[in-house]
Amino acid sequence: DECTTLTQPCSSGFTCVNTAGSYICNRKITCSRGYHASPEGSRCVDVNECESGLHRCAEGQLCHNMAGSYRCECRTGYQYDSFRRMCVDINECWRYPGRLCAQTCENTPGSYECSCTSGFRLSADGKSCEDVNECLTSQCSQECANIYGSYQCYCRKGYYLREDRHTCEDIDECSQSIGHLCAYRCVNTPGDYQCACPEYGYAMSPNGRSCRDIDECATGTHNCSLGEKCYNIQGGYRCLSLNCPPNYRKVSDTRCERISCPNYLQCQNSPQRITYYYLSFQSNIVIPAQIFRIGPAPAYSGDNVIVTITEGNEESYFSTRKLNAYTGAVFLQRQVQSPRDFLITLNLSSYQSVISSQLLRYSIIDFIFYV
Repeated sequence: DECTTLTQPCSSGFTCVNTAGSYICNRKITCSRGYHASPEGSRCVDVNECESGLHRCAEGQLCHNMAGSYRCECRTGYQYDSFRRMCVDINECWRYPGRLCAQTCENTPGSYECSCTSGFRLSADGKSCEDVNECLTSQCSQECANIYGSYQCYCRKGYYLREDRHTCEDIDECSQSIGHLCAYRCVNTPGDYQCACPEYGYAMSPNGRSCRDIDECATGTHNCSLGEKCYNIQGGYRCLSLNCPPNYRKVSDTRCERISCPNYLQCQNSPQRITYYYLSFQSNIVIPAQIFRIGPAPAYSGDNVIVTITEGNEESYFSTRKLNAYTGAVFLQRQVQSPRDFLITLNLSSYQSVISSQLLRYSIIDFIFYV
């Protein structure tokens, strides 16, 4: 740092500024009143008279620094008296008569206070006056409305006022409401009601009115064994053990595939794959209701499918319908009035015809439904 180690690095009228590896000499600058030169002497910066104590503000005044100067101000509620050279209190009650308080205005140092005459009390806004509330000594069981010379009882939401005009009685919303308040069960509570769900298998939805099913299979709260597969249903679950018949091997939890065929006829009449599906639907749904669609994969041009129910439809709850050349569907055609389990076997046959109706491809796929 040559500026400190050399005796006189710069001549008179210049200021030494150290730099990396050298130094420079800047000409000294003259700053106007309210400013002083920066440490490197290259520019003028403002003097903060308020922080340095160079101001001449009177006692009780506030100092505000400005560029090249400062300003003295009185606190809120005071004004400067140039004759006495000090801040004096403003009497707001005299300056703004009848505009600050509803009734009586009393001046205080730097502010004012409102007060009320006998029979009234000051409101929360500190300015208005309100009538004394006789309801503080009333006989209302819940709420009281103050009026001049008397009072009136009224009830909170969920209650009604009895004939004595003083007592409030609970409203039973569950028995008196029009329509259904709750999807499952309504429970009356004092002044309100609550919706409840079945004890097991359901949880209350965020709307507080409907119940949503708990998926025990996903949450792991079921008691199915390792050899069983868990299937969630509305309000519960089922543990099913799906076994493959002879000459079939299990390729997944829900599918069996044929291993081999002893002869051509057996290959034509036995399913290539057996797939298990578990369907769950609500009772009393609008019928006919399409509950499942099925088709071969892959599908080829010229395919023709036939879908039939081979087992489990003795009461004719279900029917099949062909939607197009590639797709069939299962319909519920009778309403199920109460919870019930069905086990039906569905057969999908896929044909492809060529010249002279020669059979090119014929496959049978069984689908077993637990409904």
